[in-house]
Amino acid sequence: MEVQGWYPVMPDKSHPDPGTDPGTSMPNMPHNPDEYRMAFGDHLEELRRRIIMSLVAPIPLAILFFLAGDWLLLWLMAPLQSVQLAYGFPQQLQVLSPPEFLLLKIKVSIIAALVCSLPWLLWQAWLFIGPGLYPRERRFVHFLVPGSAVLTAAGILLMYFVMLPLMLEVLMVIGGSLEARPNLIEVAPDTATTEGLGSLPLVTEEPTAPAAGDAWVLMPEGTLQIAVSEPEVENTLRILQLPLEGTDAIWQAFRLTSYINFVLILLLGIAVAFQMPLVIVLLGWLGIVDTELLKRNRKWALLVCGLVAAITTPADVMSMLMMLIPLYLLYELGVVILQFIPASRLAGDAEPRP
Repeated sequence: MEVQGWYPVMPDKSHPDPGTDPGTSMPNMPHNPDEYRMAFGDHLEELRRRIIMSLVAPIPLAILFFLAGDWLLLWLMAPLQSVQLAYGFPQQLQVLSPPEFLLLKIKVSIIAALVCSLPWLLWQAWLFIGPGLYPRERRFVHFLVPGSAVLTAAGILLMYFVMLPLMLEVLMVIGGSLEARPNLIEVAPDTATTEGLGSLPLVTEEPTAPAAGDAWVLMPEGTLQIAVSEPEVENTLRILQLPLEGTDAIWQAFRLTSYINFVLILLLGIAVAFQMPLVIVLLGWLGIVDTELLKRNRKWALLVCGLVAAITTPADVMSMLMMLIPLYLLYELGVVILQFIPASRLAGDAEPRP
């Protein structure tokens, strides 16, 4: 049994060398795939070889990321810690079982290794399927793959530096908006004061030059703050914070695993959603849609973008809007790309597929 493949079953000097495909330096890329045949068993052997080669990069990277797992987790936690610091919450997350932290490090290391080795994985996939494509079809792939990488990177950066901090801030404000019933004690007018007992004053701003051992209550947040020496850095103080009881009805303590899963899901969602321009362009190249149809159905596109934003973000209006706006702009970007780069222009003078 023989199927279309990369190498001729028998050498044929009348055909050009598969490794000298005009217009590309890719190995084993025949100019006309119909002239080269490969047994089905050889296809399976080549697939097995590419799968084994695909593991060459992720496995060592996963080990390196595991060794640097603490730094990676701190990087993912940084947006939440910034919001916690701004609202007077302890910059800590909880683990509720002994192996939870270890398992989370392994999980994050594997995901980071897969993401960083994605170019290598795509290269191996290209070596497997590329020789079966015609030159004009390879031109489409050369456009789509770099475009996908750029859009994915842009989506992740936008999510991490802009959308995620705003989402966390909105969610924490909503969670802290429910105040507990105050425990009021009546005092004599002459004893009422804005200061606390002894050396524990009530302040509205943090002291500019505290000393080690100083403590104060920051109002109106209602957090107890203590300045302690930082043993690893000379002449440096660390401010310990502890929200006092009786301020908010909801104690916002976050679990490390839940937060990391939340961030990873959001990053995956936006990475997939940011492929919209390429999906639109590909549908246009296949003749399924055209620019006129896309322009006439903008309102339906806006509805679909709203549904995607509602699914991929937490259930608050601000987060949905932050996702909806870039999604719709990406839709318009896809329309513009399809209008200026039609399939006929990208194919150029390549030979048409029979």
